[in-house]
Amino acid sequence: MGDPGQSPSPRPPHGSPPTLSTLTLLLLLCGHAHSQCKILRCNAEYVSSTLSLRGGGSPGALRGGGRGGGVGSSGFCRALRSYALCTRRTARTCRGDLAFHSAVHGIEDLMIQHNCSRQGPTAPPPPRGPALPGAGPGPPAPDPCDYEGRFSRLHGRPPGFLHCASFGDPHVRSFHHHFHTCRVQGAWPLLDNDFLFVQATSSPVASGANATTTRKLTIIFKNMQECIDQKVYQAEVDNLPAAFEDGSINGGARPGGSSLSIQTANPGSHVEIRAAYIGTTIIIRQTAGQLSFSIKVAEDVARAFSAEQDLQLCVGGCPPSQRLSRLERNRRRAITVDTARQLCKEGLPVEDAYFQSCVFDVSISGDPNFTVTAQAALEDARAFLPDLEKLHLFPSDAGAPLSPATFLTSFLSGLFVLWFCIQ
Repeated sequence: MGDPGQSPSPRPPHGSPPTLSTLTLLLLLCGHAHSQCKILRCNAEYVSSTLSLRGGGSPGALRGGGRGGGVGSSGFCRALRSYALCTRRTARTCRGDLAFHSAVHGIEDLMIQHNCSRQGPTAPPPPRGPALPGAGPGPPAPDPCDYEGRFSRLHGRPPGFLHCASFGDPHVRSFHHHFHTCRVQGAWPLLDNDFLFVQATSSPVASGANATTTRKLTIIFKNMQECIDQKVYQAEVDNLPAAFEDGSINGGARPGGSSLSIQTANPGSHVEIRAAYIGTTIIIRQTAGQLSFSIKVAEDVARAFSAEQDLQLCVGGCPPSQRLSRLERNRRRAITVDTARQLCKEGLPVEDAYFQSCVFDVSISGDPNFTVTAQAALEDARAFLPDLEKLHLFPSDAGAPLSPATFLTSFLSGLFVLWFCIQ
């Protein structure tokens, strides 16, 4: 995606057809009404067409009737086929829309669950006249900007989440539980997908040092139909704003604007950004003159990127050329390793990757405040990780998790060397 040390720039189009002016004129003639994603209309029509099945029909019509072939089941299948037809008609304008892709996957799951055929009659358009006298208000329409609620309704289960963090000099924990100590001087992307862009800018911790610390974080919440306009948040050392760059503290005036908000647990040193419309929570902290970043994000949001967006530290970890070797990490020390270990042991009793990172940061910088940085990163991981069995990582020299097989191989190799020396 270009030089990682440079700021992101808009990508050029894939091609420039010779009839560009003609196509532009045709697009203008199509009108504004056909340029927006209509997935909300599809959702509303589906909900309206199944109200009678949910309210007047038996409970089995939705939960198990699909396999029994009853009247409720056939009506439900007609509604699903109409829903699928509506999504196909709006697919062109819904490219990259998270609500659209969630609806498409949800339809497939429901059709399989209720044994519906792909071919068959569809439901008639829902009536749009006034409500009947005496009829009570219907159920509220699903909120397209409530990611977790929408996912649970469509899939019948809560969504999955991933965790990534960057802290210290800096240490990166990727979505795949790889743990690297990196140099990554300059601007590097932590995330770059269809919904979110996060860039960390780092500089050497001291003159001539290989280790760097993050001095600036830029986060772009990309425009999402029906929910938010694009929002930019930028933090620097000694400047942790409590608002987006435009001065707002939420996503704006759109219906889902309140699903993106900023909270300041400790002004100037701790900011939390919640983006409920994409199932994401971000924590930014300032400690010991550097910034740390921690994120919990929905799996399908984290995976919504193309081949052009291949460089992401949260996805692939640090490139091999940017990982500090053990020799480089031992080259410069401000205090002894034993002293650093004593300081880190007080708040990090388990000698895992977070403990080793603490020892490295404290011994390199001589600043005991780095113990707080590692402790906070561990607590964020404890809060964000869905599987706490993966909380503690024990990295090898290469920076990847040390598996039991790797440990066994090293142990047997050591025994062989010992036997050879005895002989």
